[in-house]
Amino acid sequence: MTTLHQGIRSNPSGDWPEIDPTAFVDPSAQIIGNVRIGERVYVAPMVVIRADEADAEGRVQPIVIEAETNIQDGVIIHSMAGLPVTIGRGASIAHGVILHGPCTIGESCFVALRATIYSAILEDYVWVGIGSTVMRTTVPSHTMIPAGSVIRTSSDVRTFRFINEKEEKYQANVFSAAAALREGYAGLNESTRPEKTG
Repeated sequence: MTTLHQGIRSNPSGDWPEIDPTAFVDPSAQIIGNVRIGERVYVAPMVVIRADEADAEGRVQPIVIEAETNIQDGVIIHSMAGLPVTIGRGASIAHGVILHGPCTIGESCFVALRATIYSAILEDYVWVGIGSTVMRTTVPSHTMIPAGSVIRTSSDVRTFRFINEKEEKYQANVFSAAAALREGYAGLNESTRPEKTG
């Protein structure tokens, strides 16, 4: 593979990241192994996305980031051996979030600052508040998880409300800002735009 981006590299199993040419990955980010980054994704500074733990047969399951998602500063995404991570189209993963697989983040989810998602499923349009922890459960679509919540079971989710119009507007603004950054940085320095690899 030929690339000017030193942070994009293979895992010990020989898997290289696959990055769509319309995505922008900051030069300080570390993208390692069986990672698939889709169209118009924005990956901010100091992100670590690491797909490198092999199962008993030596296979590493992918970390998949679908189109138009933004992964903000200092996010860490990893998984246990043999278990995948998927982030749906148009999701916003805010500063300092930790996503540890197996986990699925649905379409247009918003995961706020310093939240942790571990071995969980967020269905579409879920909002996870600042500093929350969600583990070993499924959160239904359009649910609002308040800041600082600790979710361990499905019963923990039942008391929460749906997201409201104000929160939807905030999420749309974050999406627009991330898209503008992606295009701005890509245009500012084309040498930092990773080529599609495989």
